[in-house]
Order: sequence, then structure tokens, then C-alpha cells
Amino acid sequence: MEKIKLDKAYWDSRYQSDNIKWDIGYVSPAIKNWFDIQKNKNLSILIPGAGSGYEVSYAHQLGFKKVFYMDISSEAVNLFKSKNTSFPENRILSTDFFDLNLSSYFDVIIEQTFFCAQSPSKRVKYVKKTYDLLRKKGQIVGLLFGINFQKDGPPFGGDIMEYQKLFEQKYEINKLQICNTSIPERAGSEIWMELTKKS
Repeated sequence: MEKIKLDKAYWDSRYQSDNIKWDIGYVSPAIKNWFDIQKNKNLSILIPGAGSGYEVSYAHQLGFKKVFYMDISSEAVNLFKSKNTSFPENRILSTDFFDLNLSSYFDVIIEQTFFCAQSPSKRVKYVKKTYDLLRKKGQIVGLLFGINFQKDGPPFGGDIMEYQKLFEQKYEINKLQICNTSIPERAGSEIWMELTKKS
């Protein structure tokens, strides 16, 4: 059972009190590097729990035409909108990830501090939902925490073996390794993953 109800009201309150320590203030270097080497700007990309939306904004500036911002918190959505006035309204999804009804719609789901914000009891549900949202050969790419935190989350951590076991039934695991381009504060504690949806 969740000790804290991690719902819309919870995340709204975190933004209202400016208690958003996960927000590093700029696009994550590892994800920036991934975007920088992508040739196909027509990929349909979902970034759930996008918060301030640095990764969304960066992708949009690079010319990705189908990148979607998603967050359950209306406070986060409003913050993103206020700083990204030219971003298309129809690509801003203000909803619960698990309620998203877009089966086989996305080519890529970018993971950046969303998975770790979910109760571990939702991890199997997360795997099933991402699988449903992705097209054939769709991918999850991004970052997971590679440590277990000494306090109740969020964030919630884990390790490579745990994640391998979680994802391997529905995904080919292309990369699941310690990230070498983490921000200094997270050096050695993040895992870079690239997964491909199995047929």
C-alpha cells in the first residue's frame, strides 16, 4: 500500500510549494545526447511526467514534429505552457499516464524521473501500459535510478537485475547500464536504458 497517495493533488502540492528537487533546471545530458543523434524528426515521442518539460522543449527546438508533453499535475502543465508559448496545445496531455487511451501510437517513450515517481506496486502496470502505447518495435529510452533510497519515496529506486527481470518479458533489452553522462549529483546512481518492444 502507498503510504502517500501519489495522485494529482499530491503532485500539484509539490509544485505549489516548489518542492521539486528532481527538477535539474535543464535537459538531462544523456537524453539530450540521444535526441542529438536521431535523424528521424517524425518519430512520435511521449515524455510522461514531463514536469517543467526541458526534454520536450529541447526536442521541439530540434525540429521533432510529434513530441508530446504529458503530466498529471495542472501546476506542472501551466508552468510548461508559460515557458513554451509556441508549443502546440494539442501535444500537451494533462492526464494520468495509466488512463492514456492511445494504443500503438508512439514510436518512443522517453523515461526521465517518471518511473521512479510511481509506487513500486505499479511497475508491472507501467510495463504493460508502455507496451500498449508503443507501436511495433517501439522503444523506451531514458534513465532509471540505479540505487535504493534509504527513505520512503518518491523517488523509488532499484537495480539493473531488478529492472532486467521486470522488462525482459515484453522488451528486448538493448542497453541497461550505468549512465556515463549523468549530472554530477547523480553520477554512478543512474542507469541508461534502451528497450525495444517485442512482437
